[in-house]
Amino acid sequence: MENGTESFYFKFTMFVNIGSYYYVAFVFSLLLYCFIISANLVIILVISRERSLHEPMYMFIALLSANSLYGSTGFFPRFLMDLMSDSHLISRPACFSQIYVIYTYGGCEMTILGIMAYDRYVAVCQPLHYHRQMTSRIVFNLMVIACFFPNLFVTAIISLSTKLPLCGNEIQKVYCANWNVVKLSCVPTSVNNTVGMLLTIGIVFLPLFCVLYTYIQIVVVCWNKSEEFKGKVLQSCLPHIVSFVINSIAGFCDIALSRYDPDKINPFLAVIMSLEFIVIPPVLNPLVYGLKLPQIRRHIVRMIPWYKRKSVRTRPQLVS
Repeated sequence: MENGTESFYFKFTMFVNIGSYYYVAFVFSLLLYCFIISANLVIILVISRERSLHEPMYMFIALLSANSLYGSTGFFPRFLMDLMSDSHLISRPACFSQIYVIYTYGGCEMTILGIMAYDRYVAVCQPLHYHRQMTSRIVFNLMVIACFFPNLFVTAIISLSTKLPLCGNEIQKVYCANWNVVKLSCVPTSVNNTVGMLLTIGIVFLPLFCVLYTYIQIVVVCWNKSEEFKGKVLQSCLPHIVSFVINSIAGFCDIALSRYDPDKINPFLAVIMSLEFIVIPPVLNPLVYGLKLPQIRRHIVRMIPWYKRKSVRTRPQLVS
């Protein structure tokens, strides 16, 4: 494409030729998407219908699952279409829409995890003030904040990117990413780089510092406590720690890949690294919280039909 010209379409260049294995990849991706939808919907359903789970920690977990559904829906339908297509073209409006969904998903994921760390800090370090500091109104406001600021930052960065004159249309990924579009610009992008850096600091590093600070405080409080107390704290905090570590590693891989030339690494490795952030957290979050937290796990088991039939068979009969 000549300098100074623009195309209405972008082309994904990371779809390597795997021949008939595209059908295997399509079926696997479709099953993965169905699992993400089912698992996260179960978490949301259990928390919404059980009044005993209408507490701040579980409300944040439900919001995390809702965000996973949102981000996955912004990626998988288009990805499944591209797996069965030979052109791998996406229109500019569709591309920027996908950037908005995926970036707001990632930003909300990190801010929600940061707020969950604050919730655990208050519960462990200030238990007597927990219900006063984490009222329904405060929880609602925190949930709004977790969704509002990532949307604000992403809207600003996309509005700048849409105005750039582009000298190419090839995106070195299997989905649209803002930095890959910015690299196609015919003009200097210092403003975009500055806003992008602020975005990274605001929705990645600030939650990271929040999590580190809160867990340092939690460790200090637990240092001289009993083993029983430490066990309860670990049971409550471990799923959040695992979830945050998974998101941080996946996010780091995505950021590192976007700043590195994908042509210099194995194409399969590049595709896997680019998919980690959008695929792994939505898959593992419901497993981590559903299996590790007994309060949620117990209600999930009760929803299984065979468990209900077994309970009816084992229930003692009244003698007439």
